[in-house]
Amino acid sequence: MHKSLRNIRFSIKPQIQEGDRPVELARTMSIHPLTYQELPYDPEYSQYAGRLTTEKLSNASPDEQYWKTKQEIILRHTGEHPYEISGPDALKLLQRIFPRDISKVKKGRCSYQFACYHNGGIITDGLLLRIDENCYWFAQADGDMFSWYKANSEGLDVNIKEPNVFVSQIQGPKSMELLDHLIDETVAKEWNYFDWAEVTMAGEKVIVSRTGFTNELGWEIYFRPENNAEMLGDLILNEGTKMGMIITATPSFRGRRIEAGLLSAGQDFTNETNPFTVGLGRFVDLEKEDFIGKRALQNADKNCRSWGIRVVDGIAKKGRSIKLNDQPIGNITSSTWSPYQVCGVGIALLDKSEIGPGTVVDVECTDEKIHKAELCKLPMYDPKGEIVRGINKKIPTKPEPWTGIKS
Repeated sequence: MHKSLRNIRFSIKPQIQEGDRPVELARTMSIHPLTYQELPYDPEYSQYAGRLTTEKLSNASPDEQYWKTKQEIILRHTGEHPYEISGPDALKLLQRIFPRDISKVKKGRCSYQFACYHNGGIITDGLLLRIDENCYWFAQADGDMFSWYKANSEGLDVNIKEPNVFVSQIQGPKSMELLDHLIDETVAKEWNYFDWAEVTMAGEKVIVSRTGFTNELGWEIYFRPENNAEMLGDLILNEGTKMGMIITATPSFRGRRIEAGLLSAGQDFTNETNPFTVGLGRFVDLEKEDFIGKRALQNADKNCRSWGIRVVDGIAKKGRSIKLNDQPIGNITSSTWSPYQVCGVGIALLDKSEIGPGTVVDVECTDEKIHKAELCKLPMYDPKGEIVRGINKKIPTKPEPWTGIKS
């Protein structure tokens, strides 16, 4: 890469129409119906799953967004892209596409899923919702699943369509309190992690799920075409603001999802990495009947090469080499600063599985200097997921600095 590009960030910016240039977006750049809520904060966007997702807002620093997520409540309009798979053979297609047993997913439940190519490489991941007996939504991360469904549905009685559903996430310790205030039903107090329900909000039926990408307490709302998204979105923002909620961009997710070991499609795994390589082997059911990639995964190395990394006084540069005794041993796939642990945090993909947690390494950081770092297990804390399940309700009031290696 040319040196002039090393510190350049490319982004998509909204602009007022000038002259005769048409106001339109490419098919790969559809916008969330609540994008207007972000416009006052000089937003920057990136492309994600054929949609735009907010990378930066001026209303709060990355550290402020992190603490709002961990201590209070945030609203994030995502680029998640749901597709609908329905018909008598919907289950048969999904059993062919995904390595997990889809028949175990009951109506009212969600399930984390990813799809693989025939060589075992991961296409993308996402959240599967069983809407009805023969109807599913797969809210996918970045990647082309629509073509993959089509390519593998020959001979099946199945309908694959774009339901034009958009997703927003409400995350943080106060999120359930807000949901309970907004809806007529009592599900906010009753449902479990990875449940979904159709509820009544301001007289409208909406789908909400007990999920998110922060590993904090939270929920997601799915705006269907028949919903008045503006009315509902303004209600959520206005009522949430009274509780301290702010609207956020990617930084509100990045720190917590890295600490929790939640992988980002296209960054922490690609079509060159199989699930076992990146610690997702527990989501592969090699006992189920044939699915795409099964043979390759049966023969794959089952050892994990993806670990967390904590950095002393710096943020590791994404994509740069990790070195041990001056020899490259892997790369940084995700990184940021953790205000809670008071250190850089990241996810690393190593070349060999023999090296793992506890290993002290050298990494290049955003200050162009080499810093000491230590590989660690993921998640970095809360290994049983008690925060996201609402079991651990203790809200941190101050940082708990990492006390590992020193600079």
